Amino acid sequence: MIIILVAAALRLYALELKPMHHDEGVNGFFLTNLVRNGVYKYDPSNYHGPTLYYLTLPSIVVFGLSTFAVRLVTAFFGVATVALILGLRRYLGTIGALAAAALLAVSPGSVFYSRYFIHEELFVFFTVGIVVAVLFFFESRRAIFLMLAFASAALLFATKETAFVSVITLLLAYLVVSVVAGSSFGSGGIFLHRPHRGSGTRQRILANFPGSAQLTIAAAVILFISLNVIFYSSFFSNWQGVGDSLAAFKIWSKTGSSEFHAKPIGTYFGWLWQEEAPVLILAAAGSLIALFEVKKNRFAVFAGAWAFGLLAAYSLIRYKTPWLMLSFIAPMAIAGGYALQILWRRRVGKWQVPLAAPIFVLAILISSYQTIVLNFRQYDNDQYIYVYSHTLRETQALVDKVNELAEREGNKQIGVNIAAPEYWPLPWYFRNNPSVGFSGYLADQYDPKATPLLIVRESADEKEDQVRKLQSEVGTSYQEVGVYSLRPGVRLALFARSDLAGG
Repeated sequence: MIIILVAAALRLYALELKPMHHDEGVNGFFLTNLVRNGVYKYDPSNYHGPTLYYLTLPSIVVFGLSTFAVRLVTAFFGVATVALILGLRRYLGTIGALAAAALLAVSPGSVFYSRYFIHEELFVFFTVGIVVAVLFFFESRRAIFLMLAFASAALLFATKETAFVSVITLLLAYLVVSVVAGSSFGSGGIFLHRPHRGSGTRQRILANFPGSAQLTIAAAVILFISLNVIFYSSFFSNWQGVGDSLAAFKIWSKTGSSEFHAKPIGTYFGWLWQEEAPVLILAAAGSLIALFEVKKNRFAVFAGAWAFGLLAAYSLIRYKTPWLMLSFIAPMAIAGGYALQILWRRRVGKWQVPLAAPIFVLAILISSYQTIVLNFRQYDNDQYIYVYSHTLRETQALVDKVNELAEREGNKQIGVNIAAPEYWPLPWYFRNNPSVGFSGYLADQYDPKATPLLIVRESADEKEDQVRKLQSEVGTSYQEVGVYSLRPGVRLALFARSDLAGG
């Protein structure tokens, strides 16, 4: 319970502190259109799956269309992933499961992106959900867990196109267990503690589901297909989305091999070492222990293959972003938990203290310190790996200034033209003002009465600088009232009608 509370506190405290990222603004735009107009259409060329938007709707109903409400959903899935890992006690051991959950609870990356309205935390939750459901199914042979495994897989594919990378890696990790440990999951050898079942348990027809095993599998497959159709068709309102969901894999494969966000093969290892060193070191230790110990814990072997298999897969793909690391941080935490489970048996010193205790405390202290600094102090400092082209806190000052001028004008829906070509996530912050226009370019002329405020880009490059051009065209009709950094390399100048600026 303490681990869950810590995970929740880190993810929920001051949830609106960090300004919205560009991608959060785009996701917020789609969500706003869904909430207000009842319209969402999946676009495979630029964006990810639909689950994020539909699963956010209950939060919107309760808390309204706000930054807190949308981030609450990803924070919830971040905490829920920690809770799922706690359910692995039977396979990792009590110490191992507690340690794994604690490592993920305070992981700088997991906390950072749990406080981010993007798809990643849902993606990680559904991946871990597949593993947990399959484990429970192999142990209990209950159909409900098979259905949950297929439902998790369906939601994984409906969340993000990279689902195929995770699923293939999970299957390969399963094969690694079969080769290294000489047993399949279904034999019962995967468990740290073998379940005490009667010999007839494995041969019986799947419990809680009428009919044959083949019928149960067919039902699970139908569930998988149905959930994907429901979400990608926008609940049967956009059938083209179903076909587009298949086209997305071809588009993503091109993106993965393009120069867009391309980085060297060792990038993820370097990022992990900088931001997640305790988890990385413990995961490597846990994987090696599981691989070479005489009496193997097959699930620990699987967790290691899963974690480092994903690290290898994403390292080979040229396209690299920090949030993709969440997919292998979760299984790394699991493998790291197993290392601490084994080290718990080793005693050191006069008082026979478990060797795992000081290692665990040190790992948690390091990760907790990094998490607090990253999430509550340096959340917009791009010297930190996870702060990736993030919106700077000055953006909130820009929004506040616009609201101040609107109040001075006596019109909350004051006319604003945003001529700057880069402006996300401003559409999210101005979502309640239909008089804000996002042209992305300077018009030939402006009517100060209809459009009291202008936002343009300031740049040292004369070709990109809109400030000097605007000043030469509008004369004394507008005055500059402030310059604000949107994100590194992008500065926006706010101009107000002269009488309003001087008021």
